[in-house]
Amino acid sequence: MNQTEKKQRIDWLFALRRYITFFILMAFIITCCMLLFLNELTRTTGFLLTEDVVSDAAKLTFVNILFLTLICTLVDGLRRKFLVERPVKQIVKAAQQIMKGDFSVRIPPIRGLDPGSGFQEIADYFNQMAQELSGTETLRTDFIANVSHELKTPLAVIQNYGTMLQSPGLSEEKRMEYAKAVTDASRRLVSLITNILKLNKLENQKIYPAVETYDLGEQLCECLLSFENAWEKKELEIETDVEENVFVDTDAELLSLVWNNLFSNAIKFTEPHGTVSLTLKTEGDSAIVRVKDTGCGIPPEVGRHIFEKFYQGDTSHATQGNGLGLALVKRVIDIVGGDISVTSEVGTGSVFTVKIRRKSNAQA
Repeated sequence: MNQTEKKQRIDWLFALRRYITFFILMAFIITCCMLLFLNELTRTTGFLLTEDVVSDAAKLTFVNILFLTLICTLVDGLRRKFLVERPVKQIVKAAQQIMKGDFSVRIPPIRGLDPGSGFQEIADYFNQMAQELSGTETLRTDFIANVSHELKTPLAVIQNYGTMLQSPGLSEEKRMEYAKAVTDASRRLVSLITNILKLNKLENQKIYPAVETYDLGEQLCECLLSFENAWEKKELEIETDVEENVFVDTDAELLSLVWNNLFSNAIKFTEPHGTVSLTLKTEGDSAIVRVKDTGCGIPPEVGRHIFEKFYQGDTSHATQGNGLGLALVKRVIDIVGGDISVTSEVGTGSVFTVKIRRKSNAQA
């Protein structure tokens, strides 16, 4: 027995069950009504019904019950077909398309005689679920494509320079140059994988903040000093205006990811002899950190996507990063309950502003 025959058999069994249910209900109601009617008729008129009359009445009543039961069953079947089975089929068909990976499916408005049946509410939630799944699938596809691209670039560099290192008669100078290129590409690859793992843990909430109270100004200065070689190499001017005794109650290791990424980007995208500045001020219950540079700036259309994974607005600097740094920054700021924004002008520079809750001196 195939699936269709099995379904038809089940439908017939359900139809028979509904008919029997209606028959029992109808027989009970009509029998009670007839008994009451005959009893009242006998009491008021004193007329005694003969056995033949009772037999004929019983037979006629039984036929009426069968007929009325059939009508009720047909009416109920039509009601179920149009008000229950049709919307159920629409929902099942859409669910089957979702199972096949088609997240573009949507259930059209379900119109029926009974607006309170709940099917429209189910359809609305189903459409919302399909929309969310569609967005998630798009992000997943983009993520895989971007990861593949980002992994391919340093691997290609390693492969090419590794092949050239095998060339006979290679001079010591060239050998060192190729070896350095392999090392740099390997470091970029390690950085990419490390950031992917960190971001995955942050997005899946597998990293929980280790809350501690510490001096934010000291942390900022320590992070900035770790880039001393980088800014001296480009002969950048470093300006600082850090307010003292600004304490925060949060995860120091997570916030260090924020400052390191912001300082790294500011130095990376600032031309030689430019300026990078750091300020820390307090405004009410908040600590405001601003990292400013005189780099190439960010166009408005890029600024709207700057915190998205793998988004790189400046393709000329694509080899210097992997597009995950600011995504990490945004996720960390969200976890610690802060806020981050960017203002920029092309050719002038950018200012990243981070706002986090601070502790008062009395609490610290």
